[in-house]
Amino acid sequence: MSDNKPVFTRPKIPAGKTEYVTTTQKQITPGQFFVGYETTWKSFQKEVPYKTPKKP
Repeated sequence: MSDNKPVFTRPKIPAGKTEYVTTTQKQITPGQFFVGYETTWKSFQKEVPYKTPKKP
């Protein structure tokens, strides 16, 4: 019998998408315990150009 143990690797996870957030998995390094994730936020607010108020 051989004593070769299979190297555990993390499975590739699809990107998680919501209305304001997208989460993607970083590059997988074989044999590494921790896999990082990257979070990208979309803007919540709209920017409106400033208008001077009317003079009375």
